[in-house]
Amino acid sequence: MKKGKLWSVLFLALALLTVWAVVSGNESFSLPQLMETLQTASAGWMIAAAAGMLGFIVFEGMAILCIARALGYRRGFGKGFLYSAADIYFSAITPSATGGQPASAYFMIKDGIPGAVSTITLVLNLIMYTLALLTVGFVGFLLRPSIFFHFHLLGRVLIVLGYLILIVLAAAFFMLIVKPRILERISLFFLRIGKKLHIVRREREKQHKLYHVMKEYRECAAIMADHKAMFVKAYLFNLLQRVSQISVTAFVYLGIGGQIEKAPDIWLTQSFVTIGTYSIPIPGGMGVADYLLIDGFREFFNEAEAINLELISRGLSFYICMIVSAVTVLIGFLYTIQKKKRVMK
Repeated sequence: MKKGKLWSVLFLALALLTVWAVVSGNESFSLPQLMETLQTASAGWMIAAAAGMLGFIVFEGMAILCIARALGYRRGFGKGFLYSAADIYFSAITPSATGGQPASAYFMIKDGIPGAVSTITLVLNLIMYTLALLTVGFVGFLLRPSIFFHFHLLGRVLIVLGYLILIVLAAAFFMLIVKPRILERISLFFLRIGKKLHIVRREREKQHKLYHVMKEYRECAAIMADHKAMFVKAYLFNLLQRVSQISVTAFVYLGIGGQIEKAPDIWLTQSFVTIGTYSIPIPGGMGVADYLLIDGFREFFNEAEAINLELISRGLSFYICMIVSAVTVLIGFLYTIQKKKRVMK
């Protein structure tokens, strides 16, 4: 919990610093103009943008539930929303998104899903998540390569680097599914490191536990081979998740008076920005995402309009999404504590 609070404070500080850098580094920015833009925005399109933000959480939860169900563990919609919120929140506040899956697994295990099942479920979901984003980027480039070349050289480098990193991650996650021995060796390596650093005690006992978990993990991997329809569903849910998140920017653009014929270009610009955020392991891609958004939007608007769209869309799709996820995680954590107390009585 202390580490979680520390990351939350660092996240908040970085978020404030990023917003300050965006507004202070642009003389054309005007807070009154931003407020006027918000006040005159179309309620219908802004509601659609909010729905897209929620869809980012909902569809990942549906994907996780779909995979867990194939392995024999059925859980309700609310649980899926919690697993997804935990992943999204802790991925956003930790470098390289390292905290997301452990946080999600924590709640899954507390709900009676074994560690091995939780692990392989989240690893497979990561594969589908990555493949969905690669698909969006590839299709976007095929449809409108000119959008990619609207970015300055640094922006294009970040996007290409992000895409290459996603390919490497997809391959690495895939190997963890088809070659469980790799995951076992990695886990044993960290156990030994933990022992040398005096973090891990009773190493032999933990090794035996790890071997037992890895046996279950291999059994789960074998079961998955018989559920081909599940792979398709999990991929489609993750694709819907990516589409929902990216659509937030297009909906906000329409909400503040944008032309509907330009909305697809805004959508594709955001898709390239999302890929580019993976180029540097900064929590939530903060700084990188803001730079890329303003860089991409300048092709369509003047600087002041580009900043307004960036601040509003980023605020909704990322910062408000983090708040919703954080509240969900807090409620889930408190419920878990209360449930444990009831069981102990």
